[in-house]
Amino acid sequence: MRKGLKLNYKIIFHFFGLLFLFNGGFMLISALVSLIYKDGVTLKLFLSGLMTVLIGVSAMVYTRNHKKEMNKREGYIVVAFGWIVMALSGTIPYIFTEVIPGFTDAFFETMSGFTTTGASILNDIEVVPEGILFWRSLTHWIGGMGIIVLAVAILPLLGIGGMQLFAAEAPGPSADKLHPRITDTAKRLWLIYFGYTAAETILLKLAGMSFFDAVNHSMSTLSTGGFSTKNASVAHWNYSPLIQYIIIAFMFLAGTNFVLSYFAFKGKASKVLQDEEFKLYFKFIAIFTIVAAVIIYFNADMSISSIAHPQVLGAGESAFRHGLFQVLAIITTTGFVTADYTLWTPFLTIFFFGMMFLGGSAGSTSGGIKIVRHLITIKNGFLEFKRALHPNAILPVRYNKRSVSGAIVFNILGFFILYLLAFIVGTLGFSMMRIDFESAIGLAASSLGNVGPALGDFGPVNNYSGLPAVGKWWASFLMLIGRLELFTVLILFTPFFWRNR
Repeated sequence: MRKGLKLNYKIIFHFFGLLFLFNGGFMLISALVSLIYKDGVTLKLFLSGLMTVLIGVSAMVYTRNHKKEMNKREGYIVVAFGWIVMALSGTIPYIFTEVIPGFTDAFFETMSGFTTTGASILNDIEVVPEGILFWRSLTHWIGGMGIIVLAVAILPLLGIGGMQLFAAEAPGPSADKLHPRITDTAKRLWLIYFGYTAAETILLKLAGMSFFDAVNHSMSTLSTGGFSTKNASVAHWNYSPLIQYIIIAFMFLAGTNFVLSYFAFKGKASKVLQDEEFKLYFKFIAIFTIVAAVIIYFNADMSISSIAHPQVLGAGESAFRHGLFQVLAIITTTGFVTADYTLWTPFLTIFFFGMMFLGGSAGSTSGGIKIVRHLITIKNGFLEFKRALHPNAILPVRYNKRSVSGAIVFNILGFFILYLLAFIVGTLGFSMMRIDFESAIGLAASSLGNVGPALGDFGPVNNYSGLPAVGKWWASFLMLIGRLELFTVLILFTPFFWRNR
């Protein structure tokens, strides 16, 4: 008879306490913002933060005598359930302030924030108090690089090794370390992340945004989230190409492997330019932008596609800018909107829908499948032709001049199959709620890829408020498994995970 799995529950709940502590601290920062802007919800935000901090402190004190060792199974549990803990506690400011009084809607908005999906149920964002808007953007920023990676930098203070967590949470098929000590890796990544956020904030402010809008949009951009402070999203600034080009530049950086940013800052530009994933990422963006811009210029009604403002530098520039912006917003899964791309001809609607399955680079804050997986799958596909002609030849897949092990190739192929199945099951789930076909496939692709805008009734200029309650829970689940790259969450549903052997 098989014995059940023995877990170190104390260390798991100790870590959950730490997450409550983080969340509460950020809520208190939001309360300070609320106080500065005198938006009327300062006390409620303060109480939200205080309550969350107290829960965290209580959990950490109660489990202070835990064993310091964490195995791989416990790492997966902490990552998967840790995100749920963050989302549950993150609903408190919405509910306390009654900005989103319903728990289902509050949970959806929070999960969308932490998973950097950017899908919202708020119908009028511009009447929401500044403190809540800031908290909403903060959920993006925290989730962007991964609250788990942030915690890895703190764990040594608690005497806990964090390698298991980083391996489970780090985006992409592998975690490329910058430094032998994983905690130093996390600190370097967060330093770059913070630096980019500060730089974009300054540039957007200089370009004409208010400081509050600049901070919020910078947090949303670097996290590839997409929450905006305006109902029209970035289309609100269609009169200012400079603002949109700044956001374009930082969306590109956010979708790039942050390890490459580290190398660039260290003066190792050759490592960036020689990276195969980066080169394919750049080529995809360039080719897709040209296709989109040409079709927009010759076929799209720019008075409609510009939403709020006419083009200001001529039709050619406007077509290029809108095309580039939306290509980057979808590929990097940021989900910002400058135009309703579903009105840009049926071809472009399907074109952008296909991009939802790309994703940015591994090691970026983007969602989706990731460029490196596509690259290795394509390479392996071409090698199959050679293997058919030369069955005895040893033809390994090579990436950045190194052989990729068969185990990694099989893992990537398995990921593709699982992702496709998740998309199909996700679509079927939405269709059971009497949602039309176009909207259902858009919802599934957008939720799973953490994109935000979808198709049909949930397109770029609409929101998710009309989604049934059960649909919001289903979408939240898809967001979670998509953000944690499927295996981390779905492995918990397998019976062998919970056995000793």
